[in-house]
Amino acid sequence: MAKIKPLTFDYSGSLIPVNGVSQGDIDGITAKLQAARDEVLKVDLEQYASGEIPAEKQPLDAGFTEMPERILEAYHDDRDGSELGRILKTATRLGETVDKVVVLGIGGSYMGARALMETCCHPYFNELPRESRGGRPRIYFEGNNVDNDWSQSLIDFLESDSSGKEGPEGNWAIVVISKSGGTLETAAAFRQFKAALEKKVGAENLKDFIVPVTGASGKLAGLADAIGITDRYLVPDGVGGRFSILSAVGLLPAAIMGIDVVALLEAAAAMNTHFRTAAVGQNVVLDYVGVNHLLETKQEMPTRVLSVWSKSLESVGFWYDQLLAESLGKDERGAFPLTCVNSRDLHSRAQQHQEGARDKVMNNVIVDAWRHEGLAIGQSEHDQDQLNELGDKTLVDIMSAAIRGTNLAYREDNRPTTDIHLAGVNESSVGQLLQMLMLATVVEGRLIGINPYGQPGVESYKKYMNQLLRET
Repeated sequence: MAKIKPLTFDYSGSLIPVNGVSQGDIDGITAKLQAARDEVLKVDLEQYASGEIPAEKQPLDAGFTEMPERILEAYHDDRDGSELGRILKTATRLGETVDKVVVLGIGGSYMGARALMETCCHPYFNELPRESRGGRPRIYFEGNNVDNDWSQSLIDFLESDSSGKEGPEGNWAIVVISKSGGTLETAAAFRQFKAALEKKVGAENLKDFIVPVTGASGKLAGLADAIGITDRYLVPDGVGGRFSILSAVGLLPAAIMGIDVVALLEAAAAMNTHFRTAAVGQNVVLDYVGVNHLLETKQEMPTRVLSVWSKSLESVGFWYDQLLAESLGKDERGAFPLTCVNSRDLHSRAQQHQEGARDKVMNNVIVDAWRHEGLAIGQSEHDQDQLNELGDKTLVDIMSAAIRGTNLAYREDNRPTTDIHLAGVNESSVGQLLQMLMLATVVEGRLIGINPYGQPGVESYKKYMNQLLRET
């Protein structure tokens, strides 16, 4: 196991006399934060394990908490027969037989996989030649909407790009993710893409080109039985969709992409250890919850802007938007999440953040080390842009100045900020970040008395959509 550089959290930008919080405020809720941690780590897990769950805690999807350790332990005990061992074998098999994989899912069934792809893979992964991808298939996402033109265009592309090609380049496969198989967007997409795939490989071979991740029973499980699919994975019981990124839901697509899923899980497990043992003031989960909670309740700042300073982290922001909104947006309460990518969005949203309503906290996510050496501006004989004096500066230098300059501007105007620092954009840092944000979400739910699990509002929309379709 490689040494993991820890994620850090700096909340000094929120310790401002006007519109901010004080260290005394944070010290004042230390006992409440510790109690919330104990509930998540002890009470919730004991009730979850016993099955004796109080009515007010239904549902209790606490299974994600210690999932990284459970998966790793099983893998170390049985490299081939464990779930992770089987996932790695499926990823290898698909890499040897196809050059394109369509991941079908919606919400937590695809957002995590997309976040992992954008953080841990080459930014132009799908555009690279096969050998530069290490023989890994290109990845496409659908079933996350009901956009007619995008779905048809992807089917057209798959058919045309595979036509006349031999070997893996002539084949594509489907990974379909849905616990029940009853979510209409994904179910409709699966029927459509399955029909296109059947035309390509024949009904008798479908079972070799479809890998479901689903429940032990349900509509998708029944379809898998009918097709004869044996290579399939379970969405674990007691793990809600938006908390499932480190289960087969996220790990299978990640392994297909060539992501180091062991390193990802080890990093998440390291975050669990930190969360269990570190005190308030040194605990990134509890400190993040405490500062954001105080700004919301004391300063009436319900809008939480996850300000990511790398384009690779945008999908992590979208994943977190769903996590926070569905978990805490209940009972006419809950913080409002918003993702922005900087420095890009400084040219669209910064005016509102700097001069608009004082209802926001800026939670920066900052990358401390980039994959590539800094790209210099360079010298030019055409200096009409007057950049020669900055010619030795790199994009890393410009980004660093943008981060510091933006934080200084916010501090000058008494607008609170916090900084989450990642050592890099890789499996080690991303695994920590994902587990941190999931833990923070459930801790805050317990702190404020909202069940962070379940999604009653989404179920209402599903009911009416299906009712209207069957009436017309």
